[in-house]
Amino acid sequence: MIALGRETPMADQRLEAGQEVDLTLEIAHLLFIDVVGYSKLLVNEQIELMHELNQIVRGTHCFRDAEASERMIRLPTGDGMVLIFFRSPEQPVRCALEISAALRERPRIQVRMGIHSGPVNQVVDVNDQVNVAGAGINIGQRVMDCGDAGHILLSKHVAEDLAQYRHWQPHLHDLGECEVKHGLRLQVFNLHKEGLGNPSIPTKLRRRRWRDGFETLPPISRWPKLASLVALLLSGIALALSVAFLLHRATLTPKQSATPIARDKSIAVLPFENLSADQENAFFTDGVQDEILVDLSKIADLRVISRTSVRQYKTGAKRNLREIATQLGVAHVLEGSVQRSGNRVRVTALLIDARTDLHLWAEVYDKPLDDVFAIQSEIAKAIADQLKAEISPSEKAAIERPPTTDLTAFSLYEQAKALWSDVTGPVPAKENLPKAVDLLDRAVGRDPQFLEGWCLLSRVHGAIYWFGFDRSQARLGLAHHAVRNALQLQPDSGEAHLALAIYYYYGFLRYDAAAGELAIAQRTLVNSAEVLAYISYIKRRQGDWKVSTQTLEHALELDPRNLFMLRQLALSYQAQRLYENETRVLDRVLAIVPGDPEPTIRQAAIKLDSHADVRPFQNTLARLIAKHPTSGAEMDDPDYALCERTMAAAARMLTHYPPDGLSTVYGVNCPRAYWEGVIARWNGDTVKAKAAFTAAREQVERTLQTQPAFTAALSLLAVIDAGLDRREEAVREARQACELLPISKDAVDGVSFRLNLAQVYAWVGEKDLALEQIAELERLPNSLSYGFLKLHPYWDSLRGDPRFETIVRSLAPEELGYRATR
Repeated sequence: MIALGRETPMADQRLEAGQEVDLTLEIAHLLFIDVVGYSKLLVNEQIELMHELNQIVRGTHCFRDAEASERMIRLPTGDGMVLIFFRSPEQPVRCALEISAALRERPRIQVRMGIHSGPVNQVVDVNDQVNVAGAGINIGQRVMDCGDAGHILLSKHVAEDLAQYRHWQPHLHDLGECEVKHGLRLQVFNLHKEGLGNPSIPTKLRRRRWRDGFETLPPISRWPKLASLVALLLSGIALALSVAFLLHRATLTPKQSATPIARDKSIAVLPFENLSADQENAFFTDGVQDEILVDLSKIADLRVISRTSVRQYKTGAKRNLREIATQLGVAHVLEGSVQRSGNRVRVTALLIDARTDLHLWAEVYDKPLDDVFAIQSEIAKAIADQLKAEISPSEKAAIERPPTTDLTAFSLYEQAKALWSDVTGPVPAKENLPKAVDLLDRAVGRDPQFLEGWCLLSRVHGAIYWFGFDRSQARLGLAHHAVRNALQLQPDSGEAHLALAIYYYYGFLRYDAAAGELAIAQRTLVNSAEVLAYISYIKRRQGDWKVSTQTLEHALELDPRNLFMLRQLALSYQAQRLYENETRVLDRVLAIVPGDPEPTIRQAAIKLDSHADVRPFQNTLARLIAKHPTSGAEMDDPDYALCERTMAAAARMLTHYPPDGLSTVYGVNCPRAYWEGVIARWNGDTVKAKAAFTAAREQVERTLQTQPAFTAALSLLAVIDAGLDRREEAVREARQACELLPISKDAVDGVSFRLNLAQVYAWVGEKDLALEQIAELERLPNSLSYGFLKLHPYWDSLRGDPRFETIVRSLAPEELGYRATR
């Protein structure tokens, strides 16, 4: 057994009779070690095992370093020990990994370990020895108790501290909450890496999740889908300053023109024409144009329209440059062409003042193919000179840095980027994302120094996780590995910090951490509409809908024809029930893509939301499906179909719904059997409803078995259990999902989970609780519209109750003659 030693000056203190106890607290970093199955051993086996374990612990570098500095306390616990460090939370973690590595050679010694940082105070016990008490000790013990043999479990506090270091982040795996003594719930993380630690879900958490479940069905909205205190404050301040700067600029209000105002130093780099005999060089041509645009966008003194907006003006037909410039809100446009032949490349570029059609500058570059990136930087610098833009030394260095030295890697990257650009929802994402991963793996395999390739690879892996195609920790590990490589190549890269922000956003819902990375990215990505867009999305999830909406409007000034951002803006207005503004934004979308089915059906659905009028939706859907028969899954929203309240509409929707399910708004696959159960329940067919909900439950349970910390799946399971009349389980699961992700942490998904809780209450007969939820939620931005409450079968059990009818009337438009009663 490790003996208690004299570790601090307090070890010599004694308490005289009547002397008051000094409860001075300090933060300690505690490693609890417990031998699994200790009580089943014979006494002599216990002694031998503890002696061997003591030698292993004493032999670790972390133990010896801390002991030499006299800043460690060692406490025996009978079947284990506690090591108390005071310098850094990394000390107990590194010590645990060293112990785990040593125990691989001694499989008969099975231990579990728990780590926590918290307040302790040193006291002198009855044996005149230094002992330790305090909340830190109690919580650390409980963290360890959640684990099995081999586990190294961390409290949330420790995980938040370690998450600030890139070398720890990929090895921290959120297990959710573990219930310990006295009903206390602790959020714990599992640490494992390179064969050290135990990657499996602890038994205690696995049993809880099978009992409680994990996920809910999304309502009708269609959103695309731990830092230390100092870091939180800095990121918050940085984000606030960024937003304040944006809002100080001229604000584009909903009533103003959607056409941006041109500025003298503004430019759009239009797609270049591919003059190569081999049309497969089109990706290469796109890459040349895009790299010129990227180089120009790094100059803070210029206003450069983002790639998403300019890529719509393809070459071929004669382009009206003045009209294009007006649509994009710029004074200048750049046109060009690329011709690749053998090992030579010819690039032409023409700068035009679109206001006067005056050609300001033109150049033809005919050089070896390997010089193509040098050509791009020369063009960017020449244009900046023509527009009299100031270029800082750091901006000049960034422009002159080539993206890669391998042209094949560059071509693979451009093909992946084209696939990525076409990911507009779950259906194309399922096909495009795996192909993009393959291309990017090959690109960075050819050139491991390809920073942009690593950044995009991280984002693609993150999207696969977010859409629910693979919600494993391994997938997040791939995303983090890629962005970590990018940051190692260039720690100050704006692209890398943007990718890291997106990793935090989609992988962990860590909005404060993402905001901090966006503030860093914005220093160099001065013309990035995407950075502004993610600032907007974060503000939206933090519940600041006004600033979110204004920021997204500003992002669209830099990317006015970005369909994804326009749809996001429309969805924000829909959630706020600002239907006139939503209509205005959808008009902008349809001006860019006339007749496009998605915005067309969304515009028709506005009357259903605002006035409970299903006819525009029905008529538009019928016309669109006749014209686009294969796009029913994207247009025939199950919730809107059910608001039609006919079995014909329900049957039509089921024919369009994919057999293998569809990813919900927050990234969990919703089985088709769920909707079959909803329809059968509404139709009074209890036998068919039970069979369908049982099949749906089996699918969601399989998801939870492999992804037990998946809150969205728990919420979906709750609704399914309500449909199966498993009342206690449904209510517990729905409440737990709301506790795991409350509205205070996420004003989008948190509200969705609360809506699912209301649905569960309505289905299990808890009318008062359902009405209480709805009354609270109708005051918040969400999909709970007048039409949804008026028509959807989810709420049929509440109809006729005066409280429910009052809520419905409060959401009705004024022209229907109701007076608002909120």
